[in-house]
Amino acid sequence: MPSSCLREQKRSAKWGLVLSSVESFIQNPSSALDAQENRHSLHIADWVSGSWFISENSPCLRVNLPIAFGFGYDESSDSYKVVTVIRDSSGTVTAQVYSFGGSSWKTINSFPAFPFSVENNGHFIGGTLNWLGLRNPHRDDYDWATVTLDMLMIVSFDLKSDTHKQILLPKGIHEIPREEPILGVWGNSLYLLHDYKNTHLIAWQMKEFGDENSWTQFLKISFQHLGVERLLSVFIFENGNIFMLRGRHHFEEVFYDRRDNSVKRINILANNSYLDALEYVESLVQPR
Repeated sequence: MPSSCLREQKRSAKWGLVLSSVESFIQNPSSALDAQENRHSLHIADWVSGSWFISENSPCLRVNLPIAFGFGYDESSDSYKVVTVIRDSSGTVTAQVYSFGGSSWKTINSFPAFPFSVENNGHFIGGTLNWLGLRNPHRDDYDWATVTLDMLMIVSFDLKSDTHKQILLPKGIHEIPREEPILGVWGNSLYLLHDYKNTHLIAWQMKEFGDENSWTQFLKISFQHLGVERLLSVFIFENGNIFMLRGRHHFEEVFYDRRDNSVKRINILANNSYLDALEYVESLVQPR
C-alpha cells in the first residue's frame, strides 16, 4: 500500500484512512505534519499473520490543498490504487493515480468536478471510486446557498481504465437541497441522501450500479420524527433498513428502523466527541 507525502501550502489538516478485510488490515496509524518542511505524510501498513508490514514509499506527490482521496482494488491488474483529486488556484481539477508497486503517479487531466467538504473520500463499488462534487468550483470556501442543481454531479472513476464518467442524479431531484447531500456505499449499493426543505430526509438507492434509471427513492421521513435537526453523519445497514444518524446532541446517535418506523436514541459518548461508523469490507485482496 503506498505512502504519500504532501507538501501543504494553504493550511494544515489531519486525515486518515482505515480499510480492513478478513486476511489483511490496512491502516493509517498516524498522520504527522513536519512544521519545518511543511510536509504532510501518510503512513499505511498491512497487518498480516500477526505482524505489521510497512510498504515502501510511493513517489512523493507535491500538491496544493484542497485535495480529495480515494482507495480501491483494480482486479484487472491485481493492484491497489490510490486516486487523488486536486483543484489548483485557477479552479482546474485534475486527478493523480498511483498503482501499488509502481514508480510514478499518472495524471488524469480535465476531471469534471471537485468533491466538496463532506465528500472528500471516494466511495468504492464495482471497481470504481465515486465522489459527489461541484462542477468547476473556483474556491474551496464556497457558499452552498449559491450552488445550483446543474453544478452538482456524481463522478465515477474506473480503476481498470483510469477513466471517469458522470452518473446522473435521480430524476426526482428538482431543486438543490438546503444542506450538502451525502453520497455513500452501504451493503454493496450506492446511496444518495439529502434534505427536503430542511424538514425531511430523502434517501435514494441505485438498485443496479451504473444504471441511472435504477435510482429508487425508498425513504422520505421528517426530521421531527427522527429527532434530528439536520442531515449530518449517516450510516445505513441491515440491507438499507436501519439508518444511524447524528442526534440533536452530537454525542447522541439516532437509529431509525424503516421496517416498523421505530426510532431509538443512544448516548454513545459523553465527552463531546464525534463518533462515525465505517463499513467493514471483506472483499479486499491481500497484496502480493
